[in-house]
Amino acid sequence: MVVVVFRSRLKPGIEQEIVEMDARMASLAATMPGFVSYRQYASADGEGVAVVEFESHETAAAWRAHPEHREAQRLGRERWFSEYRITVCDVARDYSFKA
Repeated sequence: MVVVVFRSRLKPGIEQEIVEMDARMASLAATMPGFVSYRQYASADGEGVAVVEFESHETAAAWRAHPEHREAQRLGRERWFSEYRITVCDVARDYSFKA
């Protein structure tokens, strides 16, 4: 499994503009072969974090190259984000517990 961690900060005043695109990208990613999960979080200091899991590097790369996702990436750089960082991780271990 591959985990993609997307950390970002938004430019001031665009929060509402990006809501629709976030929802569309989450919905679209879920239709991609190899998609495992998507979670999004916001910290108290304003940093946003999205964690996306894919079955393999190939399926993560297919998502990265999807035309609609490429357009969202372009808009993110031009309009929405003051900064971002993407970290791609190979899963060495995966534990879970349910009571």
